[in-house]
Amino acid sequence: MLSIQGLTKIYPGPVSALNGVDLEVPAGMFGLLGPNGAGKSTLMKILAGLLQPTTGTVTLDGMDVLRDPESLWPRLGYLPQEFGFYPHLSGEAMLDHLLVLKGVEAPGGRKALVKELLERVNLTFAAKRAVKGYSGGMRQRLGIAQAIAGDPRLIIVDEPTAGLDPEERLRFYHLLSELATDRIVLLSTHIVEDVAVLCPRFAVIRGGRLLALTTPTEARAAIDGHIFEGTVDVADLPRLRAERTVTQALLVEGRNRARVYEPAGAPPSGFTPAPVTLEDAYLVLMRLGTLPGHELQAPAGQGSGL
Repeated sequence: MLSIQGLTKIYPGPVSALNGVDLEVPAGMFGLLGPNGAGKSTLMKILAGLLQPTTGTVTLDGMDVLRDPESLWPRLGYLPQEFGFYPHLSGEAMLDHLLVLKGVEAPGGRKALVKELLERVNLTFAAKRAVKGYSGGMRQRLGIAQAIAGDPRLIIVDEPTAGLDPEERLRFYHLLSELATDRIVLLSTHIVEDVAVLCPRFAVIRGGRLLALTTPTEARAAIDGHIFEGTVDVADLPRLRAERTVTQALLVEGRNRARVYEPAGAPPSGFTPAPVTLEDAYLVLMRLGTLPGHELQAPAGQGSGL
């Protein structure tokens, strides 16, 4: 169990990046969803022992992560949002170098471990190829290979699918799902699809505060029957946004379509009920700050900030 209690991070200014975050993360895949600048990367860095919070506690299976971060590192796999490689090294040479830096050894030696890790992330075919020739997805898989070295208890991946094409994203989904069978995998992302596909449970963060702790099924059910879709002229969109909670406005086969959330169940003329998606629930949460039945209590002495 990863336990986070009362976590805050205030930078000079003052700028509050995290504001009283409380989370209990069990084994398996857990999502942290929120827009860019929500505080996700700050939280990931604190959990990885790379940044000290202003206040709060973090424990992993009862071990105080903040008091002794170096004791965490042998049990941690971390793939940050920006992961640097030496472009002229081959994939196997780069991975071997990273294992040396992490202090990871294996009974059969590092060379055998490098081979095993590359096989696990499906990069054996590119082991001798220079990293500069890798696609974005291949680089991410190489990053995961170093993250899982040493069989860590906790794996943190920060925006791992950003910029990947659909095929690479699907490969990465399968890989992350396999990793979550016997450890804690914490997935930080602003991409709703990542959470919908991978995470049985997730939290939503905005402005350094948690807005919701839920499951994809519960989040969709909270607004079921209250999402409507219809065709809208571009000139009418500003008025519709002013009068209604518009979750999305998009082009469908050359026509402008809008989706609206109506808690009272009275849609605009011409709008019909639409199947609810997790993206609908997320966008309603971003617009209104809450979902029915998903209100979180603010930390003591603080307003909701929503």
